[in-house]
Amino acid sequence: MDILHCDLNNFYASVEIRDNPSLRGKPVAVCGSVEDRAGIVLAKDYIAKSFGVKTGEAIWEAKEKCPGLTIIPPRMHVYSEISKQVRAIYARYTDLVEPFGIDECWLDVTGSHILFGSSEEIAYEIKEAVKRETGLTISVGVSFSKILAKLGSDMKKPDAVTVLEPEHYREMIYPLVADEMVGIGSSTMKKLKNLGILTLGDLAETDPELLERRLGKAGLSLWRAVNGLDNEPVHEIGYAPVPKPVGNSTTLRQDLHSDEQVWQVMLSLSEDVCRRMRRDRLCAGGVSISVKTNDLSYREYQAKLEYPLCSALPLAKEGFKLFRERFDWNLPVRSVGIRGISLLNYDEGKQYSVFSDCEKIDRQETLSQVSDNLRKRFGDDIIYPARLKNDLYLGQEKINVFTNLRR
Repeated sequence: MDILHCDLNNFYASVEIRDNPSLRGKPVAVCGSVEDRAGIVLAKDYIAKSFGVKTGEAIWEAKEKCPGLTIIPPRMHVYSEISKQVRAIYARYTDLVEPFGIDECWLDVTGSHILFGSSEEIAYEIKEAVKRETGLTISVGVSFSKILAKLGSDMKKPDAVTVLEPEHYREMIYPLVADEMVGIGSSTMKKLKNLGILTLGDLAETDPELLERRLGKAGLSLWRAVNGLDNEPVHEIGYAPVPKPVGNSTTLRQDLHSDEQVWQVMLSLSEDVCRRMRRDRLCAGGVSISVKTNDLSYREYQAKLEYPLCSALPLAKEGFKLFRERFDWNLPVRSVGIRGISLLNYDEGKQYSVFSDCEKIDRQETLSQVSDNLRKRFGDDIIYPARLKNDLYLGQEKINVFTNLRR
């Protein structure tokens, strides 16, 4: 049993209560902005949870369940810094630390036993170090696979260690409802129920070929995981996986009714998308846009780019071109998103067409790099496109709250 899963308990809410002790003993929820129409529960404390408050539900729903609920706005920069601090604690015990979101990490401590003792001893030592140095608690799952370690950390909270041994893990997890396991969302759970699968024990005893036929490769992966056969490694600190699409989307304060308004939003979102691509030395070979109208209908369109790019203006232009070609203004627009897709390594991907204006492209990229340096020195608002100066449509937190924190 050499893998730990460490999960900061009710992370956002716990940070707010730590920093404001007057909140202690009250039901607390960290929520997005109602004015920005992002009014959902991002995190809650255990008192709010006891009233049935759930992450992801609307604030009005949470208040109906818990009339005395205290609503706190998120401080993402604070949570990010604390996350880095906690990961630094983990790194004292192993260099195999793989983040799973801002508040969770897997640790492979196989090579750490000589220095720090057994996996269970390391788990307790890390738990106490985090509590002592940050004032926050974690739950730790200890097992022989990543999936089972995460199941363990979910089984006992807060401030706990749960060990799932090869000899006894089945009797501990098989009675659990199947969607307790990571990888089984509402859609997959519905399919499993149609097969008569309700618990993890049911899943473990189902014919894997049937699962593969009904759920594809994911079904086989789930069967392997619940039977303790998953051997996916924990990656080292700084591991860079195959680049995934980089994107941003936002729900607007007001519905949009014109191309010009959509263009402003798309340009603003592209600024952050391309900044993140440049940070990771990536460029986009394609663009994808998403549009949600005010009846909550969702559409997504994508296209290949003439040449790989990582500058906001050309990416926004290509996305906007796609919008004008494909979107029919039958309803106002509530939400807009843009992503760079088919990502390439920046140093290997810059192959221009013979018809491309290479000099213009290089000027745009140089200007983008200068803008990045200015923002690093003087803050994000030191420079921005003039077209965004009178922006009336984006919420105060322009960039979506689920930005990938791969830092």
